[in-house]
Amino acid sequence: MPQAEQAQQFGLRGKVAIALLAATLYVSTTAPASGQQSPPPGLFIEGYTDQLSYAPGEEVAFHLSSTGGTADLAIERVGANRERVLDLTKIPVVEGTVPDRASSHGCGWPAAHRLKIPANWKSGYYEVTLTVRDNGGKFTHRNARTASSKCFFVVRSATPGKTSPILLQLSTNTYNAYTNWGGHSLYAYHDRDGVQGHRVSFDRPINTQFFNWEHPFVVWCERNEIPLDFAVNSDLEFHPELLKQYRLVLSVGHDEYWSAPMRDHLEAYIAAGGNVAFFSGNTCCWQVRSEDNGRALTCYKQWYNIDPLFPDGDHKLLATLWGHHLINRPENQLTGVGFLWGGYHKSHGQFMDGPASFEVHRPEHWVYAGTELKRGERFGGAETIVGYECDGCEMEWRDGLPFPTFRDGTPQSFVILGTCPARWHPGDSLWYDRFPADRIGAAVMGLYTNNGTVFTCGSTDWAHGLRGKEPVVEKITRNILTRLSAEPAKRAEP
Repeated sequence: MPQAEQAQQFGLRGKVAIALLAATLYVSTTAPASGQQSPPPGLFIEGYTDQLSYAPGEEVAFHLSSTGGTADLAIERVGANRERVLDLTKIPVVEGTVPDRASSHGCGWPAAHRLKIPANWKSGYYEVTLTVRDNGGKFTHRNARTASSKCFFVVRSATPGKTSPILLQLSTNTYNAYTNWGGHSLYAYHDRDGVQGHRVSFDRPINTQFFNWEHPFVVWCERNEIPLDFAVNSDLEFHPELLKQYRLVLSVGHDEYWSAPMRDHLEAYIAAGGNVAFFSGNTCCWQVRSEDNGRALTCYKQWYNIDPLFPDGDHKLLATLWGHHLINRPENQLTGVGFLWGGYHKSHGQFMDGPASFEVHRPEHWVYAGTELKRGERFGGAETIVGYECDGCEMEWRDGLPFPTFRDGTPQSFVILGTCPARWHPGDSLWYDRFPADRIGAAVMGLYTNNGTVFTCGSTDWAHGLRGKEPVVEKITRNILTRLSAEPAKRAEP
């Protein structure tokens, strides 16, 4: 073979050898020490919106984080039926970091998409399903993968009070308080360090509680052609002008965390003749302070002595129990009842074999109209309408009937219509210096008037009776909604 040809073939072989050596070095430096290949990275998507509620015409920003590259968004209004209102596809999404203080101060993810709420979207709870897809790994595990999660927002009415005289404000503060995404909530039992948090942010994925209580109530109303407008807790604080457009405001389920402005505005609404129905329990139990323009909540709960406001001596905004003697503004003054005189039923080891129903007092009252109930009978037990957390008032009994003592802040016009035993867990008394561990309270159903009329059921689980189509619960609910949403001149007196 000529010398020139030999040199050419040697050069080609040398280039191949160098390429093989480089590939070997790459694999040896990037592969796991065991010699096994690394699996493809995980696939996920999560997100939140920049506000909790919007009016038509306002812009919602979706803050998303994903490893999928692009995402699809399906938006549905959730009521008696699911109404698909919009599909968005191939929205570019980047993977966001999770700051150490994400649970208290938010994620800070960029807005992946912005949407102007159309004028024809009805007021309601809107669920957003976020979905990403890929074909697995680049070199291994090439199977189709899908990941999804959900977030939500509320659309307020474009014309408040025009399509419905009833405003349902959702317990979104409670949703946030129980969410431990990022590591912390306002509870220690599911905290990453076993330590109770004192601040929670809405700028993170939030676990909704809508489907536990409010959704069954909404389904029942819509199936019975009772229109509702929707808002969220913080709208009572930041959009109080909404209230005067409605004849009746509703609280349903577990409406536990209230700020002072929320309460101030609703009490002013009642004093001006507005009606309220609390189909809820553990209601307005803890005072919170809104921060970051409503995007975060602070509550020190049992540990009020580490609240920065504690040393100042002015305790009216202390982030602890509304019923605490340092605040001296028990929730009874708003709702007629409170957790200090209620407690648990079929929960936390208290009355686990209890009746879960109300005993009827004063069946002649208009609330019971059409039920044919008699004094001493019970209703709602089959659907456990008295359950979980309950509110009551201090009572005394005369001639077999309960009467408020009014020593606990319950309004002077409050009338007790039904009761069921409830009790705090004995351990709760360890941190409240004026609470007796052995006191038995009650879930109390009743109402009072202060220009406007206020009804309360004193139990988180009233809506379960509507879900189960319990006839008496349905009739009482209809009586209340019909009477209290009537024109001002026809509003009910207790």
